Amino acid sequence: MRSTPPVRRLRLGLPRRMFSQVLLMQVAIAAGVAVLATGLFLAPLSKQLDQEAMRRALAIAETTAQDPQIAEGVRTTAPSGNGPVQREAERIRRATHAEYIVVLDRDWVRWSHPTPSEIGRRVSTDPSDALAGKEVMEIDRGTLGRSARGKVPLYDAGHHVVGAVSVGIAYDSVRARLISAIPGLFAYAGGALAVGALAAWLISRRVQRQTRDLAFSDISALLAEREAMLHGIREGVVALDRGGRVRLLNDEARRLLGIGDEALGRTPDEALGTGRTTDVLAGRVTGTDLLTVCGQRVLVANRMPTGDGGAVATLRDRTELEQLGRELDSTRGLIDALRAQDHEHANRMHTLLGLLELEMYDDAVEFVGEVVGDHRATAEQVTERIQDPLLAALLVGKATVAAERGVALWVSERTRLPDRLIDPRGLVTVVGNLVDNALDAVAATPHARVEVELRAEGRAVVLGVRDTGPGVPEDRRELIFTEGWSTKKPPAHGKRGIGLSLVRRFAERQGGSATVGPAAGGGAEFTVVLPEALTEPEPVPAGSGESAGTSMVTVAGAEEEA
Repeated sequence: MRSTPPVRRLRLGLPRRMFSQVLLMQVAIAAGVAVLATGLFLAPLSKQLDQEAMRRALAIAETTAQDPQIAEGVRTTAPSGNGPVQREAERIRRATHAEYIVVLDRDWVRWSHPTPSEIGRRVSTDPSDALAGKEVMEIDRGTLGRSARGKVPLYDAGHHVVGAVSVGIAYDSVRARLISAIPGLFAYAGGALAVGALAAWLISRRVQRQTRDLAFSDISALLAEREAMLHGIREGVVALDRGGRVRLLNDEARRLLGIGDEALGRTPDEALGTGRTTDVLAGRVTGTDLLTVCGQRVLVANRMPTGDGGAVATLRDRTELEQLGRELDSTRGLIDALRAQDHEHANRMHTLLGLLELEMYDDAVEFVGEVVGDHRATAEQVTERIQDPLLAALLVGKATVAAERGVALWVSERTRLPDRLIDPRGLVTVVGNLVDNALDAVAATPHARVEVELRAEGRAVVLGVRDTGPGVPEDRRELIFTEGWSTKKPPAHGKRGIGLSLVRRFAERQGGSATVGPAAGGGAEFTVVLPEALTEPEPVPAGSGESAGTSMVTVAGAEEEA
């Protein structure tokens, strides 16, 4: 038994594609407008033709009433089909192509009519207004059918009303004029509809190209997916229009930039103020994977122009990665230092073993005491001047790294920093960045030395880091604090040009400053001032103060100098 193929049902309704729907709606609108315009034009046209026919009938009646022969004939003769009134009225009727011209006396008796048998009979419509001296225009039905009429009084030589003149224009002729105008009107309406349909097709084709021939449901789905994607990804997205104003911000961009909906419709300069982040978003700085600092965050920005003259910028948070990279660099430095210490420790153990084998016990004891004393002195010298444990540990570790690199790391005896820091981690970041930069600057130079000075002035902390490197040219002393600017080779974990920018940002957020200038004897001197870095000091008993020395004390890797 053969199976019957399924019957495909005809589904009626709007087409799915936006192009087809827009075209259909626009054609429907154009057709509706054309029909409405035609109807609105025909209604006054019909009324206008009626008025024109009535005025024409009235004009013929006035012309007929002014003929003195007609008024004289009504006064002096009897109504007759061959009388002077009938002859004159028929002459005028034929000349004007009126349907009828009826002359009547005050008794409503006809003196003229296209049908001679009607002469001498009373008219079928009331002529009272005309006999009262008024002019009348109307459309009415009489013995000859429906007509446009004009009625005027008939005066004799003494200006007395002796009758009236009624003129009719066949209404069929008025209707014929209206009907004859309809084809032309429809032709114009059809032409307008054709032009509208063509314009609708062109607009729909443009819409089709711009929407890639998608259906409304597809566009709705794409918008929903776009919103979900923009607000779901962990990457900031900022869209700008052709005027450079922000038109879209996703949740991550709001978080990274610290702005909200108030930034929409404003330029990056208005929303963020001046800075490298603003320059990147506005397109004044070009490139890929541009590093920038916004608040406490290190961002990687990319900007891509769009076809409408705008642009889309993406922002990635590299703060934690940058911190991990710096920790990795520090860890590598510590590993190198430990490796060097291991090598040095092996040499010392070999020396100690030799002294013991030679039974030089006193010399062995003295050698061990010197080694242990050097390390203890190093830690004691740092912690005596810097009472914050984080900063002290940082400088002890940096001293070990400096010793491995052949650099003398000095702490000035003028250094005095109590354990009252409000943000010790922030200051650790500042000191670590400046010391690392100084160590890099003096690397591979003879008599390399880095000096660190930390002192408290009331609640303010003044940090100075001096080195014996090549120094910073005057024209670059502001440029080096710009995000992404560096003369060093990028490390393995990413890019350089962030450390000094973070130092200045940290200082400026606390109302301070970070500057660089020439150091005495050559090199560079970085100075950071933090006005509110310390808590209020506790009362100190009188006589417990310490006098500061004037000599410089080495931390590690070098001998004491006066």
